[in-house]
Parts: sequence; structure tokens; C-alpha cells
Amino acid sequence: MFIQPRLPELIIAAAICAAPIFVHAGIASAQSAIEMKPLDLGGTDMQDETDTQVDTQTLPPAQDSRIANKVAVFSGIDKITGRIITFDIYINETVQFGALQVTPRVCYTEDETQNPKADTFVEVDEITLDRKIRRIFTGWMFADSPGLNAVDHPVYDVWLKGCRMNSDVPPPTTTN
Repeated sequence: MFIQPRLPELIIAAAICAAPIFVHAGIASAQSAIEMKPLDLGGTDMQDETDTQVDTQTLPPAQDSRIANKVAVFSGIDKITGRIITFDIYINETVQFGALQVTPRVCYTEDETQNPKADTFVEVDEITLDRKIRRIFTGWMFADSPGLNAVDHPVYDVWLKGCRMNSDVPPPTTTN
């Protein structure tokens, strides 16, 4: 059985599908302004193809304004004692905070010409009472939105404060 959709549903579906998607720092969002054109029911051509072509000769080259840092700065709270601690972690190193092990994999900031934003990809493991390690979080954290991707733990909270190129904490030593 074929059900014919009504005309308003077709217009809404076409408008939603035509909305370009933008991705910045791992977050996707649809463009808020959608150009609406009258629906031509008489012909098969909805739009002239030359309207959508972009002259790539006039566009400036794309530049990545993200800076990869060596140190991620985190804060953590022990919900039992109410104590808040700020600690530095070098990229790909693990630091233990209470029963949590925090390992940042990358930490990006924007260059000086952009709004200062910091984000990190981090892995957080919990050491259980029977000494097993259980992964409780893997994903991106954003310094300007600490509640967006929060670590869900009953005793400890950990969030990103920022990124740095260096730290007062000595870098880890490699043993061969």
C-alpha cells in the first residue's frame, strides 16, 4: 500500500535534508538559516545546477587553527570531603585521582586570533574494590562546557580546565 505524503510534509522534509551540517571541534550542528524556494510541481528540474557550484579559485585555503598542547589541566572534586584539586597531566600519561585513572590522548586550544577554547580526548578508568580496572568514560571534554561530557561517578567528578604547552610538574621519564 502506497501512502501519498501531503505537500507541507514534502516541503519540510526537503528543507531539513537540504540543511548543511557544520562540524567544529567534534560537535555537529545544522545551519539555522535555510533558503526556501517555491516548489515547482510542473517540471522535473527543481534547481539550476549552476546555482550550487562554487568557484574554488576565489576561496582562501583552509587553515587549522587548533594547537596541539603537551599538557592537559584537569580539576577534580571528591564529593565526600568536598575537596577540589587541580592537576596537570602530560598527553598519553595516566594520573590517578582517588579511584579514577585519567589519561588524556590529545589536548587542543585555538590560536590567539580565535576565542580561547580548549578540548581534550580523554579516557577515564575506575579501580574497583576488587582491584579491577573498568573504563567509565572515553570521549571529548570541553573546558568551556564542563557539564557537557561529564564523568559519571558517585564519589569523584573530573573536568577539563584547559591546555598548556608546559607545566610546573616535571615531564615523565622514559625508561629503556
